[in-house]
Amino acid sequence: MKFVWETPEEIDKALAQRLSRIRKRRNLSQQALSEKSNVSYGSIKRFETTGQISLNSLTKLCVALDCADEIKNLFTNVEYGSIEEVIRERT
Repeated sequence: MKFVWETPEEIDKALAQRLSRIRKRRNLSQQALSEKSNVSYGSIKRFETTGQISLNSLTKLCVALDCADEIKNLFTNVEYGSIEEVIRERT
């Protein structure tokens, strides 16, 4: 069993900070990203401040920022937690 030392809120906030850095690297304001992604300015501002956003809006932001592969590849390399998981998947 792996221990997660961050709270879900801390993980969300760190994700928001990473996406904010990508937005800034792409030289986009929050308003410009809103227009490009069709995600409301308020949602982007709230996300970058609190880490809260819907999965659909997060996906739209990733597409607009040309990093959709990152979200498409979530959960693709999750290690098995036990031999029982391996057996269950094969049956």
